Amino acid sequence: MAQGKWILTSKSDRLSDKGVVSFTARVEGRTADIELDPNVTYQTILGFGGAFTEASAYTLSRMSQEKRAEAIRSYFDASEGLGYTIGRVHIHSCDFALENYTYVEDFDSELSTFDISRDHRWVLPLIKDAVKVKGGDITMLTSPWSPPAWMKTNGEMNHGGQLKAEYRDVWARYYTKFIEAYRNAGVPIWGITIQNEPDAVQTWDSCIYSAEEERDFIKNHLGPVMHEAGMQDVNILIWDHNRDIIVDRASVVLSDPEAAKYVWGTGFHWYVSEEFENVGKVHDMFPDKHLLFTEGCQEGGVKLGEWFTGERYGRNIIGDLNNWTEGYLDWNIVLDETGGPNHVNNLCDAPIIADTTTDTLHYNSSYYYIGHFSKYIVPGAVRIGLTSAVDGVLATAFRNPDGSIAAVLMNESDEARQAAIGLGEQITEAVLPPHSIATILIHS
Repeated sequence: MAQGKWILTSKSDRLSDKGVVSFTARVEGRTADIELDPNVTYQTILGFGGAFTEASAYTLSRMSQEKRAEAIRSYFDASEGLGYTIGRVHIHSCDFALENYTYVEDFDSELSTFDISRDHRWVLPLIKDAVKVKGGDITMLTSPWSPPAWMKTNGEMNHGGQLKAEYRDVWARYYTKFIEAYRNAGVPIWGITIQNEPDAVQTWDSCIYSAEEERDFIKNHLGPVMHEAGMQDVNILIWDHNRDIIVDRASVVLSDPEAAKYVWGTGFHWYVSEEFENVGKVHDMFPDKHLLFTEGCQEGGVKLGEWFTGERYGRNIIGDLNNWTEGYLDWNIVLDETGGPNHVNNLCDAPIIADTTTDTLHYNSSYYYIGHFSKYIVPGAVRIGLTSAVDGVLATAFRNPDGSIAAVLMNESDEARQAAIGLGEQITEAVLPPHSIATILIHS
């Protein structure tokens, strides 16, 4: 008979091992509230992780060496921490940088002054230390927030604007320069997105692309330039913005064969909308392309001790995984006690808050909720069939490469929920406390 390990996070538990769950033979005719079906399979998981922003790296540089090391272990150690395997880094500045900056001098169309020495101060050392803790390369995604001001119609990195037509090839070569520079620094780049949030004029680093402009930039500039540079192994992701209009945006690019041939898949964020079904629609329309959650965080500054933030993560991760998403990237891995630093005061929350005044790390509920997925659903895991008839319980399940099954169950309600879980001819009982999340790791 199968046995499972029950891991619980609730108001009184934090990723707590609650012991063994034993399956018994199912009495003929007995139905389960939640049925697991390993014979039905869906997408394969790339991994879970977060973003190495300058804000995160700078904040940790202000902590003691012991606390900095603890934060890195807490994310990237597979046993002591969350087992993160993927990461994201920005191409020059974003809002969670200390200021606007680029890697070239103004009007250097040849990119001869391209220099990432600023990244060697905080960002690259953090990535490299995370790689050491993980014990191997981290699958790294990179995204630009804005071209340099001189390449844009509004003459500044902030407040939207567009890429000038005459700089499209130059900007495409800028990506390859970044990829090459990071590769030379010992950090290979797995993938890039075209533009962070291309449909939003932000007070911080931002740049607007219509769907047609994004399509044509890939087709006529970025795709060919990367191939000419021998970087066809670096995956290109489109959109990198919210779910609300993901179907329309993806359709314009992926319906064009000349653009689509360069595209690995679609990246998306959680702001504005929890229309998880839109993510599934993109898969249904373009089943040969991939889906990756590339950014999400709790806005509005630090939320120490709040529970709803963790539940937001759990609800969104389950909703997206059940709609063909292959990985999940949180935003800043660490922020300081203010929810920054952020050069336009766009303060947010993070799973770990590092108080630089007291040298203390605070672990938010979001940290533990993410861990119910990242610790037990490993790269190469395949989503399996799951049906649930339990009101108020969200659930998803995966089969790991070692054959184990990780099922994640979440109860957002004010009442405990009881469920019978069926696996073939076997069954077990589980109780979910109010406002809790649990992972059952099943070995046959």
